[in-house]
Amino acid sequence: MSHANGFPHHWRRMTSAVLILLAAGCNQTVPTSDDASSGANGSHEGIDEPATDADGSMIGPPPAGKLYFGAFPGDASVGAVEDDPSLETVQSFEEAVGAQLTWVYFSHNWYGGHAFPLATATWIRDSGAIPFIRLMLRNDGEQDHADPTYNLPAILSGEFDDDLTAWGSAAGTFGTPLLVEWGTECNGQWFSWNGVWNGGEETGGFGDPSQPDGPERFVAAYRHIVDAIRAGGADNITWVFHINAPDVPDETWNRFESYYPGDEYVDWLGISIYGAGTPLDTGVESFREQFDPEYDRLVELAPDKPIVVAEMGTTANNVEIAPELWVEPALTDLFGERWPAVIGFAWWNEAWQNDDNSAHDTTMRVQVIPELADIFRTQLDRNADRLQESPVVVDGSRQAARR
Repeated sequence: MSHANGFPHHWRRMTSAVLILLAAGCNQTVPTSDDASSGANGSHEGIDEPATDADGSMIGPPPAGKLYFGAFPGDASVGAVEDDPSLETVQSFEEAVGAQLTWVYFSHNWYGGHAFPLATATWIRDSGAIPFIRLMLRNDGEQDHADPTYNLPAILSGEFDDDLTAWGSAAGTFGTPLLVEWGTECNGQWFSWNGVWNGGEETGGFGDPSQPDGPERFVAAYRHIVDAIRAGGADNITWVFHINAPDVPDETWNRFESYYPGDEYVDWLGISIYGAGTPLDTGVESFREQFDPEYDRLVELAPDKPIVVAEMGTTANNVEIAPELWVEPALTDLFGERWPAVIGFAWWNEAWQNDDNSAHDTTMRVQVIPELADIFRTQLDRNADRLQESPVVVDGSRQAARR
């Protein structure tokens, strides 16, 4: 998400027996009471299992017709700390929507340290969810500027290889499945890894002289980071390539396809889709209006990769549309399988300040928007048989053997 600043616990179904299966790297679906007798084989037909070069246990796609549900849980403040969600915020969110999370999404900003976020990942796992880590190599939490430290040339020079390999070693030692992305919303100019800050549409300064340098540098850096982390032994990571809807800037050279690092470096495709970002936004497009064209492009780009809505949200108090009116048709379409390659979705549950007028603050926190909470509870309850609460675990050695 780009902005100016950057069930109660005992309801969990993931028992200690399930955690043992995860740690053991079993090549099977972890059943819930809903799907134990379904005969599902744990994968969507025609969709790749995770790409990995080793034999760790990883999260794979849910059974056909099922969806994962995740969230960045935020907190009660205006301007949540993206690195440091808490169990209490997860429980509060789950209580509000009436469903449990498959994954908990959070950022690991390197301006706060380079070490693998073991404490956060551990309590998320202990709560029964999968840690989904936004790996954010950046110098600060501000946006729309080049990064003086963690820029793409510095990454490609190997300056951070030791730290990346150590990160991978710690992630591998963590042992159980992780979701990880680097290069969040790569086709959005607010982040420093976007091509705008790395050569843009210029050609001839890097790599193939016929291709724009900005996206080319991103692809090379993405591969470099994944290779370094894999070299540390992290064979339990499902890698997510995360784009924004739409391309910003809307230029041919900045189309998200230009940033794709290749099937061997990507397990899932992710997308951010937002309605109103502030109370004053106008011309707000529906979830469907935004997703339809991007979905077609994603499927054409990587037809065998599953897709997740990595981030979705819309603010309260918008002058055009209430959040519940934006969310209800979005959930109806998601559960109605309008986009059959989609295997999960996640809500960005944050509030933040936009200016000195508190009436202009953005809030997407379900806990403080009763009408939105009602829509979530109604839709999630109505489609309870479609939710895959426990993760499907696959053995990465199967994918390596297929190469």
